[in-house]
Amino acid sequence: QVQLVESGGGLVQAGGSLRLSCAASGRTFGANAIAWFRQAPGKEREIVAAINWSGAVTNYADFVKGRFTISRDKAKNTVYLQMNSLKPEDTAVYYCAAEGTRRLAEEPGTKSDDYDYWGQGTQVTVSS
Repeated sequence: QVQLVESGGGLVQAGGSLRLSCAASGRTFGANAIAWFRQAPGKEREIVAAINWSGAVTNYADFVKGRFTISRDKAKNTVYLQMNSLKPEDTAVYYCAAEGTRRLAEEPGTKSDDYDYWGQGTQVTVSS
């Protein structure tokens, strides 16, 4: 059974930092892109950052550029999202997602439909 398990969420003050982790089990994703999405109450799910299979290509939503960094450790089958300079508008449930059918693609997927496996989410709350 394939599982993606997020951790590292919590409550932080504006300007603070958090590091989210996404640990995969049941299969390896060394040939697949992985992304972080988020969904705030009353809003649609949106992509935050994505990393391709090799780690050489990373993409970020404009609203997190310069503040968030996505990385992956293939040996640990884990992807991270380092979040700095957090803002109250970053408050959301953060999900990691992995592509399953696309392998060795140069560019990671940009939309939810590109991703086949999803974690249960971790809450990030940023207070003002």
